[in-house]
Amino acid sequence: MKNRILILSLAAVLMFPSCNAFLNLEPEAALSPEQYLTTEENIGAYATNLYGMLPKHERSTWGYWRTDANTDDMVAPNPSNIYAPGYWRVEQTGGSYSFTDIYNCNYFLDFVIPLYEAGEITGNDSNIRHYIGEVYFFRAWAYFEKLKALGDFPIVEEPIADDLDRLVAASKRAPRNEVARFILADLDRALEYMSDTPPVGGTNRLADDCAHLMKSRVALYEGTWEKYFKGTAFVPNGPDWPGAGKDYNSGYQFPSGSIEGEIDFFLKTSMEESKIVADKYSLTTNTGVFQSSETADSNPYFDMFGATDMSLYPEVLLWRDYNVSLGVYNSVGEWASSSNNGYGITKSMVDAFVMSNGQPWYASGSGYAGDTDLMKVTQNRDTRAVIFIKKPGDLNLHSPGGQNSEEVEPWPEITSSGAQKYITGYVIRKGLNFNGAYASDNSSETGLIIFRAAEAYLNYIEACYERTEGLDADAQRYWKAIRDRAKAGDYNTTIRDTEVATEGKTDWGAYSAGRLVDATLYNIRRERRCELMAEGFRAADIHRWRALDQLIDADEPYHVLGVNLWSELYRNEEFLEGNPAGLIEGENVSPRSFSNYLAPYHIMTNNRVYNGYNWRMAHYLDPIAVQHFLITGDGDVNASPLYQNPGWPVQAGLGAQN
Repeated sequence: MKNRILILSLAAVLMFPSCNAFLNLEPEAALSPEQYLTTEENIGAYATNLYGMLPKHERSTWGYWRTDANTDDMVAPNPSNIYAPGYWRVEQTGGSYSFTDIYNCNYFLDFVIPLYEAGEITGNDSNIRHYIGEVYFFRAWAYFEKLKALGDFPIVEEPIADDLDRLVAASKRAPRNEVARFILADLDRALEYMSDTPPVGGTNRLADDCAHLMKSRVALYEGTWEKYFKGTAFVPNGPDWPGAGKDYNSGYQFPSGSIEGEIDFFLKTSMEESKIVADKYSLTTNTGVFQSSETADSNPYFDMFGATDMSLYPEVLLWRDYNVSLGVYNSVGEWASSSNNGYGITKSMVDAFVMSNGQPWYASGSGYAGDTDLMKVTQNRDTRAVIFIKKPGDLNLHSPGGQNSEEVEPWPEITSSGAQKYITGYVIRKGLNFNGAYASDNSSETGLIIFRAAEAYLNYIEACYERTEGLDADAQRYWKAIRDRAKAGDYNTTIRDTEVATEGKTDWGAYSAGRLVDATLYNIRRERRCELMAEGFRAADIHRWRALDQLIDADEPYHVLGVNLWSELYRNEEFLEGNPAGLIEGENVSPRSFSNYLAPYHIMTNNRVYNGYNWRMAHYLDPIAVQHFLITGDGDVNASPLYQNPGWPVQAGLGAQN
C-alpha cells in the first residue's frame, strides 16, 4: 500500500501492519530498541510517524484561507494578543520551549545509527538509508520551529532520561546562529542518506530536493534575521544579549569571525541551495483565467492548489494526501466555497497585487478600476488576484448538501457572527477544485502543498539582493519566470513606479527596523507575498525582516482594513439583501466617520485592538514559561542555566517590558 502523508496517525496500521503494536508501546516498558529497530519495515514506520510534524489540513481548523492569519495579509475572527501589549503574557507552564519532537528524533538516531553502522538492520540498504535521512530532516524541521519561536535554543543530540543533572546540563541555550548551523548540518546529513526518489509514496514522501529547499529556507531566515536585528539584544553579542550573562556563552565568538560573516554565510547558502531546486523544476502553467464552470477549460496553476492528486504537478515537491474512505479528510472545499470559516484577506493584501501592465494600482496609466465596486476589484490585475480572490456571482463547486457551501459566491455577509461572517468582505478560493471530490458531510480530499519549487525561485531572488544589493542573471531569470506566469508585466516597471511610502501605509513588508526599504527590495518582498498568499509564510517573513518596529508606540496605530464599504457598497441592494440586519455603525460595522473601509476590529469598543495594532520589540520572540526555569534551577529561577528572551520577565502573568 502506498505510503501517504494523509494517514500519519494510522501509518503503521495501513502501511506497515506488523509494526502496529510497537508504535502503541513505550519502548522503556516493552520491547527494547535493539529488538524492534532492526528492520527496514520498522524504521520506515517510525520515520512515517514523524510526518505528523508537518503542516496539515484539519477537519475545520486549517486551510489555505487561514494560515497567514494575524498578519497584514489575513484577519482571524478574533484579534491576536501579540498586537495588544500587556495581553500577551509569560505563562507559568507550557509554551514553545519543549523537546517532544526533538526527543522522538534523537531516540531513533541514538539507537539506529550504531545498529546501521554495525550492519545489524535487515532489509534494502537504500531504503534504510532513506528512512534514516528522513529522521535527520525531521530533527532539522523541529529545530527550525524552535529557532523561529525562541531564537537561542539548547542543541541536544541524544535522548535525555528523567535525570535532573543531565537535564540541567543540556539546558544551555546555544546562540541562534549556532542553532541555524546545526539545522543546516542535519539537513546535510539528511542529504547524505536520502535518495532523489523515496522508497514508496512518491511526492507524498520526502526526497533530497525537499532538503535542499529546506536548507534555502532556513538559511534565508537566519541570514535576514541577523542582518536586520544586528546591533540589538536579539542576536548573539548584540547589546544586552541575555546569553552573555551566562558563563557558557561568555566571550562567544562567531564561527566566521563576525556577525557580518555569519550573515554572508547564511545568504550564500540560501542562494546555493535554492538554485539547485529552481534550476531543476519549471513552474506550473497558468492560463490567467478562473474556470467559470465545471465544463470550462481548466487552469493548471489554480487546480494545483485544490488538487486531490498533486503528484501531477512537478512544481509540487511534497504534499499531504487525504482520503475520505479512510476517515482522513478536511473542510477546505467547504470553506473555500463560502466564507473561509470567518477568515478574510485584507485591503493591504489586495492592494499588493499589481496591474497586468506591471504598475502598482496608484500609478498613472495603470488601468486601475478602483475598489468601490467589488466586481471590478481584480479587473486588469495580476492574474493571481483574478483567479484566487472571489467576487459575487463567481461559481463555487460546493459540497453536495454542504451547510456552509455556496454554489454561487454571494455578496459578502459582513454583519453576521461566527464562521459565516465575511470579516473583511474579501475571501479567497485557494483550495477550491472542480473535480467533485467532496463527500456529502462537507468533507473534502483537497491535498496540502508542503514544498513547491516556486519558493526556491523567491528565496534565491531575495538572498541574492540581500547579499549583493543587486540581482544577478539567475535572480533576474527566476523573477521573470514568476512574473510571466502571473501575467503581471515586467518587474522593472513595478520597481520604477513604486512609491514605497505609499505601500508602507498598509504593507508591513515596506519596513525593516522602522525604516522604509528601497523599491527593489520592497518589490522582492511584494512578489513573495503575492505568490505565497495564504501558504503560511507571512508571519515568519515579517518577523525576520524586523518589519513591525513602526508599530511600536506609533502616533497612528495600524488598523486592519477590508472592503470599501462606505463609498458605494453600503447602498447596493443585493449586498443589503445579504445583510438583513442592516448596517449598524459601531455595533456590526465600523463607523463611516472612521474610514470608508470596513475595519473589522474597530466596531465594538471592548475589543482589545479597537484603537489599532501596537507592538513591542519583545514580541518578535516568544517568552519561555516560568516552569522551565524552576525545573532547571531546582526551584530557583536565578539558578537555572536558561535565560529569558529579550524584554520578557521571568514571572508568570506579566507582559513584555519593552
